[in-house]
Amino acid sequence: MAKLTEEQKAKRAAARARREALAAEKKDRRDTERRETWAREGTRLTWDEYKAGVPCRGCGEPMYDGLGDWPGLMYLTEEEKRDHEAMEKRFQQLHPDCKSSRWGTSGSRVTHCFLCCPLPPVGPAQIEKLSRIFRSFPSAEERKKDLDAWELTLTCDHVTTFIQHREHTYVRRVVDCPDCQTRRGVVESKRLGPAYTDDGVEAARSEVEQARLVAELTQAKEQLRRQHQRAAATSSRIEELQKQLSPTARGDDIA
Repeated sequence: MAKLTEEQKAKRAAARARREALAAEKKDRRDTERRETWAREGTRLTWDEYKAGVPCRGCGEPMYDGLGDWPGLMYLTEEEKRDHEAMEKRFQQLHPDCKSSRWGTSGSRVTHCFLCCPLPPVGPAQIEKLSRIFRSFPSAEERKKDLDAWELTLTCDHVTTFIQHREHTYVRRVVDCPDCQTRRGVVESKRLGPAYTDDGVEAARSEVEQARLVAELTQAKEQLRRQHQRAAATSSRIEELQKQLSPTARGDDIA
């Protein structure tokens, strides 16, 4: 088998990146539709419903069964093995085509599907704990100095800017496209540097705007080149057909 050239390797890598971005975009669309369906149909439980033992509205199983966590599989007794197999069989019956990962709650043995079953609601104690954590964060102005701007090329071929904390070495797989007004997969990402100047003014916008214009110009030139090629091919075909016609048929009425 012939060894791939660097150009072929680059093309394969680009094609793979686009496939992965499109797959991430498809999954994000499915997750968004699921969340919207849950909100529309009232699938999520309230905290009071959860505490009252209302079963999961996604699959009908208890959210919390109080049986305690499963021991490691190698430590299960014979009776526990039978119970575990029965639970596994029931899960497969309830979720035969989900092909999704699972979640469960501490102190409970029943498992749920991420595709069908909303997570349990957050309780008052957890909300208060999270509130304390958020209140301890630096202010928005202080956080700006730790933010970097990234240039993203999306599946729609639009180029946009994404800002996130400097400690993140990669960007999320799907982001909002301001041009398409929808969420798109990220095909390529490039860190530009600090997102804000010392006085807090957002930086890197002009660089990203220039990159977007260059990309659009390149695309327009390529489109014009293909149009010229088609026009030249059509003109050649017309000349060939005219040559095949008899002098009588090749009159002024045929342009």
